[in-house]
Amino acid sequence: MGKPDTRHLDRQIRETTRKLDAARQRQMWPLNGRERRAILAAATSGSAKVLRHKSTTRAEEQAATAWESAATRLQAEITALETERQNVVNAAAAEKAAKTAKKSSGWW
Repeated sequence: MGKPDTRHLDRQIRETTRKLDAARQRQMWPLNGRERRAILAAATSGSAKVLRHKSTTRAEEQAATAWESAATRLQAEITALETERQNVVNAAAAEKAAKTAKKSSGWW
């Protein structure tokens, strides 16, 4: 038996890592709908406050929180994918060890 097939998981890990980097650079494309709405709502309320010459601290904090939650979500996805990949590798290793043990326990 060859190496376990983890190409699909590896591709997903690379893609999610790319999304995490983009989210840390404050790009909108890797965000889901809920996160986009939160950021746009914070930007809208902040711009309305600017027009009324009010403080924008709360809107800035809301936007920062939304960006942090997006980064946390993407990091959790990466961790889950890496764990799943490791489980596939471990299962393949256990299967190979069982196959080898079965072969060596024969008559000769």
